Amino acid sequence: MEQLLIVGCGAIGRRVAALALARGMKVSSFRRNEEEVAGATTYTGNLDQPATLAGLPVKGAGVIYLAPPPGGGNEDTRMRNFLASIAPGQEPEKMVYISTSAVYGDCGTATVTEESEANPQTSRGKRRLHAERLLSDWGRERHVPVVILRVTAIYAADRLPVTQLTTGQPVLREEESLPSNRIHADDLSRICLAALERGKDGAIFNVSDGQSTTMTSYFNAAADRLGLPRPRQVAMEEARRVMSPLMISYFSEGRVVSNRKMIEELGIELLYPDLESGLKG
Repeated sequence: MEQLLIVGCGAIGRRVAALALARGMKVSSFRRNEEEVAGATTYTGNLDQPATLAGLPVKGAGVIYLAPPPGGGNEDTRMRNFLASIAPGQEPEKMVYISTSAVYGDCGTATVTEESEANPQTSRGKRRLHAERLLSDWGRERHVPVVILRVTAIYAADRLPVTQLTTGQPVLREEESLPSNRIHADDLSRICLAALERGKDGAIFNVSDGQSTTMTSYFNAAADRLGLPRPRQVAMEEARRVMSPLMISYFSEGRVVSNRKMIEELGIELLYPDLESGLKG
């Protein structure tokens, strides 16, 4: 695939762009502000404003859609606006959507595969599942291959929870904390391109390093890496009073996300197969 359009080109999009450019691809990025992405042609606009979406170089391109849904409700109106902006005859060659493992909802300590039922309990999970279904239906109607990546929590040296750690925000007691899952930003970027190149139409891939730990363990490890005090641990009763709704949603859901399909079908060899190696990198 010679042309790539990255929709929502933030920290992960920049990593994807750098990898694609190194492979000789022509890269375009679409973002809200005018900050340029090195080596790429930058288009600016707002997915909440359909009039700004005209003229994007989608025809015949591979599209990696990284833009988050809007902040409220259960639907992703941004995905709807983007798809509506693509006129008949201007279809991309393939689309990869970066979704979230939150679409599975709370599974406790059970292992989740791509065959597990999607059952989101949070609004953020419901918005992502809505986007998945919008895109999949559109792809079938317009004969565009679609691949969905259900991504776990993303981390890297420049994506650690510094604000939470430096402002004294607590975490849930380790004894009450459920299993959660992660992927290093550099590995995710490579997986995005692998999905574009090798993912089959209609495929869904869980994206994880395959080593589940608790959110509390992650915050402790991040604090150690940054040389900061480990956060105070509180019981769930207190957590519901002092944590933000978003943080409570993270601590309230558990699952062990299998990455076997991703490893086998996309041929991925992870640079950072666990949190320890990722924090050292």
